[in-house]
Amino acid sequence: MTTDSTLPRSAPGDETRGDGTAAEAADAPRVRRKVALATAVGNFVEWFDSGAYAIMSATIAGLFFPQYDKTAALLATWAVFAGGFIARPLGAAFFGRYGDRIGRNRMLALSVLCMSGSTLLIGLLPSYATIGIVAPVLLFLLRAVQGFSTGGEYTGASAFIMEYAPEGRRARYASVVPLTVGLASVAGALTGLVITSSLDEAALESWGWRIPFLLAGPLGLIGLYLRSRIEDTPVFRAMERREAVQEAPLREAWRACRRQVLTLFGYSITNAVGYYLMSSYMISYMSEEVGYTKSQAMLVGFVAMLAYSAACPFMAAASDRYGRRPMLLAACGGFAVATLPVFWLIGTGLAGALVGTAVLAVLVAVIGTSNVPAMVEMFPSSCGPAAPPSATRRPTSCSAVPHRSSPPVWSQPSAVPSRRAST
Repeated sequence: MTTDSTLPRSAPGDETRGDGTAAEAADAPRVRRKVALATAVGNFVEWFDSGAYAIMSATIAGLFFPQYDKTAALLATWAVFAGGFIARPLGAAFFGRYGDRIGRNRMLALSVLCMSGSTLLIGLLPSYATIGIVAPVLLFLLRAVQGFSTGGEYTGASAFIMEYAPEGRRARYASVVPLTVGLASVAGALTGLVITSSLDEAALESWGWRIPFLLAGPLGLIGLYLRSRIEDTPVFRAMERREAVQEAPLREAWRACRRQVLTLFGYSITNAVGYYLMSSYMISYMSEEVGYTKSQAMLVGFVAMLAYSAACPFMAAASDRYGRRPMLLAACGGFAVATLPVFWLIGTGLAGALVGTAVLAVLVAVIGTSNVPAMVEMFPSSCGPAAPPSATRRPTSCSAVPHRSSPPVWSQPSAVPSRRAST
């Protein structure tokens, strides 16, 4: 059982403040709006780019892998997708340490550049028919760079906006992060639907599949521009003035805050499993195993992500009111109880599937909106012996690795032959 010392109901106000001047700047509504917008746009870009690969997975399978076995080609495509998940903890360690040493803003600018650049290059890759085995190798490397940058984005963006948020409203500000993840998934689904429904197969395989990846270029520049116009957080600037920036923050975090790291890992596993269960696995499960058409399965996934996005602001407000720990425990318990009944509802028909997945989506929104502020609040200055009493010192390096080390197997849609039930 997690104690209040490990996961506070709400963090003390002096843990995310720098000095008086920094606090006054952070309290300015105009500054906070700019921070929220920059965080939202940058995070949206990162997750839309990451979702672009999933959108076009079936087409990529035919273009980048030999077609002697279509199932093997699709499995290989998702194995490459999994490579991005393997790279996430490495990216989390790198960007978390980088953000704690030279600043959150610089770290987030680098992460959006890496993501946008690698995604743009995927859109420019020649196919297997053109360059042979080099094509899937390059695809794997670029997908790994995508995952590497994503590893630092989520927790980096969380720390960035939390260190600007006013006391008592931290979850509401931090909900921008999971909210934009959900909206990026919705936008990705709509993009894939428009492209696949508007083009014939020849056009899709020739150039249409490249569109979501090529959009990464201008989107990345927008995110970079917005982030470059904002100062680093009051907390980090206060740390620099006090010369409290550590040379090895990740090692110190593990030594001083091991219990918090492991606790966060547990909550993050549930958050990751729930999110990819509803956003990725359910679509494949419904179309391949239960007998829904692809359009029906995509509709259910689309509605689930809309429910998730719509629930985020309300669940964040509840988290600010009732505390992180009660919300997380209630949502994790509800998720464990509700999962099997939701699978039963999916088997009853489209209406049951819509209701069941929407329930899961709301529970995942509860976990996501409380997990984001908890990632920062769980690591107070007491975790480090040299920490000044008024600075949260290592939110990015402490929280990034356990959070990004928990990608679930649910993210790999089934590629086995269908065993469809009659509908």
